[in-house]
Amino acid sequence: MPEIFDALPGIEVPVGSIPDGLSKMWEQTASDGKPAPEGEFAMAIQVNLVLHLGFKTDAEDAVRQFDTAVKFSRCYPSRVVVLCPIADDSTPSEIRAKVYGECSIGKSRDDTRCCEFVMLSYPRYARTHLENQVSICLSTDLPIYYWVHKFSDPSKLADYRYLLTAAKRVLIDSASSALDGVEYQWPVPGIVRDLAFARLLPARRSIGQFLGRYPVEVLARGLKSIRLSHGVAVAAEARVLLAWLNERVAACGASKEAVDIAQPDGIGARAFDLSFSYEDSRFFSWKADLDSAHAFFDADFGSGRNSMTTSISLLSPEGALSEAMFF
Repeated sequence: MPEIFDALPGIEVPVGSIPDGLSKMWEQTASDGKPAPEGEFAMAIQVNLVLHLGFKTDAEDAVRQFDTAVKFSRCYPSRVVVLCPIADDSTPSEIRAKVYGECSIGKSRDDTRCCEFVMLSYPRYARTHLENQVSICLSTDLPIYYWVHKFSDPSKLADYRYLLTAAKRVLIDSASSALDGVEYQWPVPGIVRDLAFARLLPARRSIGQFLGRYPVEVLARGLKSIRLSHGVAVAAEARVLLAWLNERVAACGASKEAVDIAQPDGIGARAFDLSFSYEDSRFFSWKADLDSAHAFFDADFGSGRNSMTTSISLLSPEGALSEAMFF
């Protein structure tokens, strides 16, 4: 993955001199007249984020995820370590390092928010030594968040057990990871969060607010089935949305077995079609299209028909990242 490491911004520094490299980087930034930390309070690093770019990541995607981490860090000043493993061990190579940093103004001119990035490119054989190198790069006494992106073989995660157990959250995206990665036997399952679920927050909130107007016994009584159709581009989001709905209606006392999911022809690539069917004339329907940014509710739970149009969107990548990390 040398091309990914080379595509990421930053200044290459000797691996053994990363702290000095960060200091010189900020000195150069200040001398260029760009925003730079003016003291220890300007840094105010809040979290450690480790972004692990799996072998399925290409250079363009790597830059996109890097930009997401930068945008996230503007709200939550972070020390970010980006892991760029090299799949090909046929050519001898050593661990390489880059450093990058930037500062931005927050809510006021006195609110300076700075982030620091360390990129590490390393061959497979060096993974056994990676724990020490990552530990040195992270800010001490702050929580660690481990973001695993597009890993090709979940079994290889065993080499990163330190991060899987030391992290406060482990973040994956089931829309871009292999399904067996989602079903991987995580050492601490309770800390794993799916970005596909996180970015659905506006949709979950909208559905919850609409259904929350009705008594739970009305929603659960006589519920025969829940059917969710979806477009090809939102299969992962549909899967986690249906699981959430299944859990919510079960909490209301309905059967957890009355669920169905499908990807029919004719539905928009980023569209959803959700329906509840009952033993009587009651019904609930939610149709949403992310491309048009509109959703339509139509329901009658026995007290009269209620129809309404609302806006619909997903959280931004950096918004989903913060949602998955902190909530």
